[in-house]
Amino acid sequence: MGRGRAKAKQTKVARELKYSSPQTDFQRLQAELSGSESSGSAPADGDGADEYEDEDSWRR
Repeated sequence: MGRGRAKAKQTKVARELKYSSPQTDFQRLQAELSGSESSGSAPADGDGADEYEDEDSWRR
């Protein structure tokens, strides 16, 4: 019992995600696809491997 409200909320959220059209920031997308680091949030090598390199070094 008590599942009705939770399911209704999940259904509402699912519908919003399915039928809404989020606003796309095309300038940010272009910068991300071109490899530009103007936002400063992208890793230096592009894949973030340096961040986890030390954590996996004990396995070698």
